[in-house]
Amino acid sequence: MSFSEELEALVRLIDAGSSVSVAAAALGISVPRAYWLVRENRPGLLRRVSRTLLTDEHRALVVEEFSSSGSINKAAGVAGLSHGAARRILVRAGLVPAETMVAGKTDAREQFFTLLEQGWSKDAASREVGVHPRTGQDWVKGIRKQGNRRIHPDGRVVDYRAPSGYSRTMKTSFSLDPGGRFLSLADRLVIADGVINGQSLTAIAAQVHKSVSTISREVRAHSVNGLYLPHQADRDAAAARVRPKAAKLLTNSRLRAAVEHGLERRLSPEQISRRLVKEHPGDENMRVSHETIYQALYFQARGGLKREVQAALRSGRTRRKPQRRADERTSRFTSPMVMISERPAEVADRAVPGHWEGDLIMGSNNKSAIGTLVERATRYTMLVHLPHGHDAERVRDGLLEVIATLPAHLRGSLTWDQGSEMARHDQITMATDMQIYFCDPASPWQRGSNENTNGLLRQYFPKGTDLSVYGKEDLEHVAQELNGRPRKTLDWDTPAERLRNLITN
Repeated sequence: MSFSEELEALVRLIDAGSSVSVAAAALGISVPRAYWLVRENRPGLLRRVSRTLLTDEHRALVVEEFSSSGSINKAAGVAGLSHGAARRILVRAGLVPAETMVAGKTDAREQFFTLLEQGWSKDAASREVGVHPRTGQDWVKGIRKQGNRRIHPDGRVVDYRAPSGYSRTMKTSFSLDPGGRFLSLADRLVIADGVINGQSLTAIAAQVHKSVSTISREVRAHSVNGLYLPHQADRDAAAARVRPKAAKLLTNSRLRAAVEHGLERRLSPEQISRRLVKEHPGDENMRVSHETIYQALYFQARGGLKREVQAALRSGRTRRKPQRRADERTSRFTSPMVMISERPAEVADRAVPGHWEGDLIMGSNNKSAIGTLVERATRYTMLVHLPHGHDAERVRDGLLEVIATLPAHLRGSLTWDQGSEMARHDQITMATDMQIYFCDPASPWQRGSNENTNGLLRQYFPKGTDLSVYGKEDLEHVAQELNGRPRKTLDWDTPAERLRNLITN
């Protein structure tokens, strides 16, 4: 069939009332080609088709087919309508809920993932939003489509128009200057989306805050058959930024001889480096840092110095030595910690009330948390509400809010582990006048009361749950229940009774 015959037959079917998709199927051509033929040669026909009124026959066919098959796509095909038109008929007939109406592919994708979260299977969710199950599978896997190409998250591209699919190995890398003058991987993904969606280079440049010329060069340099490949582009850019440079002491024989002479005189690398500046004040080629000398001695691959001159080092070492012992821990925080070994005896024997133990209980994937405070003498529990996260600043603010409710004589001290949430411990101490003591690493028994209480709290907040859904009232209710339990260690008094006695007395 020639081009003119194909176009004439297509127009005749559409004029007779068929949809473009039905007409394309009848002629054995693809739907995109049918739309292209009509759009390029008879654009008015498309506008007339879009204004075609639905008849009672259309409605009856859609309802009948959907009642038997349960598929909106099949109902649309039988009636010769689009999926959206068939869905609107079914919504008005009360056969499909109105809230599942999907305006476009973007909305369909959002609705698809919403249904998955509600427990739907991928195939059922795909049918519900009106897409092919293969499309739903692609959405889950992060595969994007451009024409007949399918682009995988790792950058692999499969083109079904080619005799065989082609692929390119991609390696994700990260820009050395994210948000700066270099394009990052995130910027390149935005560019790829813009190119696929037909956005102008000016619009794409505005989204990534770069010049249009930068975007133009990027797309032109990293496109294959008109397809921009962001992961490949990021890998190529990272490789291009690497500037392998030969060691200075390898290429400058005069400088190397001067360094070797200094080592033979038992000078340290720092003395050699400083002395070269004085002896050659106007010669930039006779400059070398002491670190470069050390690297040349310790790492022969970067060297240039003879092995025998290594003995010239006063230490006699041929490799670097760590600046701390293997069993020595670096300080956990910038502000000095007061360790539990320095805690007074009156705190350890629980003789004086007002000394607390604290910790966090974590929610699912460690994304939410609740702070717990337990008074050592009375086992009284207070819970800290952390709805917006458990970083150091939010934990500090939450603790200050809770501690402010205590009378002054019950603000003795606080014992905590070395978690990063206590990075602002010095600010808490200054604001509350409570000394904070830190437990030794991997020593939860040093906060025994708190660990026991956290176990009791798991009855109310099971592991793996989202703790951010609980409000202050919920935490207060749980704390009241715990504080109302009689304890054997308190001679069957409750923590609330013991604390009330302390406050009143």
